[in-house]
Amino acid sequence: MLKLEIVTPERRVVDEVVESVTIPTLSGEAGILPQHAPLVSALKPGIISYTNKGNTERLVVGGGFAEVNSDKISVLANLAETAAEINVEQARAEREEAEKALASSASSSLEETEDLRDRLDFANARLQLAGR
Repeated sequence: MLKLEIVTPERRVVDEVVESVTIPTLSGEAGILPQHAPLVSALKPGIISYTNKGNTERLVVGGGFAEVNSDKISVLANLAETAAEINVEQARAEREEAEKALASSASSSLEETEDLRDRLDFANARLQLAGR
């Protein structure tokens, strides 16, 4: 079993013992099981899923960091929402805004373009989790 903690600057989102966790790292999704090798990774905007007693829970994060030890995973997320907390209309508006900004970002810096892509990824992950 793994101790899973997910926190944002505002609140503790998850504090549970789970069987497995999947996190969205910069290099792809990483599956974490008990006795996993130590790992520190940046997270990209996406969906974290975790399983306990056959039930899978999911939430969306807007980036952050994860630290894995043999029996504990700590996630420090910029933002985190469960499906019930997602405002679908707001997520759609944010996606449209990010898409428009990306389409006209030819003169933007690399950093600005990456920020826009992260905003788009976060909006898409929110909509995916909300089932829209």
